[in-house]
Amino acid sequence: MQETARETVLVTGGSGFVASHVILQLLQAGKTVRTTVRSLRNAEKIAPLQKMRAQFDNRLELFEADLLRDGSFDAAMADCSIVYHVASPFKLPEKIKDGQREMVEPALRGTHNVLGSVNRTPSVRKVVMTSTIGAIFGDYADVRRMKNNTVAEEYFNTTSTVDNNPYHYSKVLAEKAAWAKAKEQDRWELITINPGMILGPSLTPASESGSLFLLDEMFKGYFFYGMPDLSLACVDVREVAAAHIRAAENPAARGRYIVAEDHTRSFLEIASVARRVHPRPYLLPTWQIPNAVVRLVGPLFGLTQSYMTNHLGIRFALDNHRSREELGITYRPFSETIADHYQSWADQRGRS
Repeated sequence: MQETARETVLVTGGSGFVASHVILQLLQAGKTVRTTVRSLRNAEKIAPLQKMRAQFDNRLELFEADLLRDGSFDAAMADCSIVYHVASPFKLPEKIKDGQREMVEPALRGTHNVLGSVNRTPSVRKVVMTSTIGAIFGDYADVRRMKNNTVAEEYFNTTSTVDNNPYHYSKVLAEKAAWAKAKEQDRWELITINPGMILGPSLTPASESGSLFLLDEMFKGYFFYGMPDLSLACVDVREVAAAHIRAAENPAARGRYIVAEDHTRSFLEIASVARRVHPRPYLLPTWQIPNAVVRLVGPLFGLTQSYMTNHLGIRFALDNHRSREELGITYRPFSETIADHYQSWADQRGRS
């Protein structure tokens, strides 16, 4: 154990929501950590990383790297034993204007560039890559074709496209490309972490790309009159970070790991939990809008009939037993996750 504590590891995309938690947990475990950011000149973005660096005896080193530039990860990766490839653009569908340019190219080229550096760096023995349950299924209706209506690691999303949920599509392409690269050699191992919708406290400044639109609008009180029957498969960011680290440290870890609660939660259920911490609980919805009404007015809010057919009222289970049994993940109470998530959301907007 002492030997692994002295290892140097790399986390890509260090200013991101998940990556910053991976870095913090690694530093707390005594590791020497390197991380990459797009620009060292963006003082606001790197401020939390500089704070961690000072707090943990300068065991964190920052490097500049660009997902779209070949070879830009070589310097940061030199002499590292583990690479946590977390960097990848995340935007919700309503924020994406050009799926190919904004999602697919950075995710796919970034994976090729990072793994190209891995292939050139003989010290690397394991790569842990952040994927998503969206690489397992696309629309919620897809789960109906899975055994026991349960999301499992054996499946790959076959329905998302560059036009229909380009974020999920980009993650499918990136993950498949990573598995193909891993099979071409036998020096380093690949493990992917496939989390659900990641909630919890943020260590970094708020970013438009990482905001959860419907939850954001709900906290603001825009849905006080009621919520559509939509649901999320949720997970705390701290469990996601821990899963990355344990996947790297467990010699028996292999393949893909679903990291999420074992069931979906409706937005109405999320609102009922958030009501305990929201200073104006009356702004949060207590009523579920009937599906027939949502279908009638949904197009006015940008919801297509196809989207509503494939998502409204659909619940499913997720098989997370490997994350629990092989990685030792214990999923904390959702009430704690949503309380911390809301507090971060409020703090970043100057509210209490």
